[in-house]
Amino acid sequence: MTCNHIVFIVMDSCRYDSFVAARTPNIDRIGQAERRYSYASWTAPSHHAFAMGMMPHASPKEVFASEVYKEEFALWTERTGHAGIQFKEFLPDLSLPKVLRSIGYRTVAKVSLPVLNKNTLISRDFDDYKLMKNHNDFAGMIDEMEFPDEPHYYFLNLGETHYPYMLSGDSLPHISGVHGALKSMDDAPARAEKQTFDAAQMRMLQQQQVKCVEYIDGQIGRLMAQTPPNTHFIVTADHGELFGEDGYFGHGPIMHEKCFEVPFVEGRLA
Repeated sequence: MTCNHIVFIVMDSCRYDSFVAARTPNIDRIGQAERRYSYASWTAPSHHAFAMGMMPHASPKEVFASEVYKEEFALWTERTGHAGIQFKEFLPDLSLPKVLRSIGYRTVAKVSLPVLNKNTLISRDFDDYKLMKNHNDFAGMIDEMEFPDEPHYYFLNLGETHYPYMLSGDSLPHISGVHGALKSMDDAPARAEKQTFDAAQMRMLQQQQVKCVEYIDGQIGRLMAQTPPNTHFIVTADHGELFGEDGYFGHGPIMHEKCFEVPFVEGRLA
């Protein structure tokens, strides 16, 4: 049996309503977008959940969590086309890349955010793991991808939808970390002045995120043109984003529905 290629695309920080507002004719070929919820409000822990094989959840009522997890792990049989993948296959490591390698996959990750660099635990079970030089280089990722007879699992973290949403950021307040400036995280914080945007800037920023989703959709169309029919796509986000709602901006140490609300689409090409 030949396993399906899998392309797993994570649009970093893309909240659900930004995705819905965008024109996405290529992603629409995969399936109907769902509103789901991330297990965490920022990049690193969300990606640990992805590395376990977990997808954003639908927040179902009146069910035991264990049943939701059991169903989620079982879906990898359908996604891969390899019969018999059960939860016990993930034990004890709880590592999706390791399970896929055990059934013949080459596992490849290309990431945009420095918090996911190859020295982190997330990289452990990938055959090839690369932090891109630029945070918005989905096009460069596609240029490096190939689909030989050996089944491939591609895990792609895209920075285009992360602040500053493909903008230079020069005219915006500098916020440690969101510019990818990890080396400045130890600088003394400026506590005297709040860093925020006015309402017009907030609207502009969300519209820019919408435009980034549309750009990504165009690149996904280019990727689709080179993928074989037995390719299973997953397109989602690791967490949402706040654009001024209730006084919040961004994501991370925020408990707000919009920080957890994400799009989710998966399937084969129509």
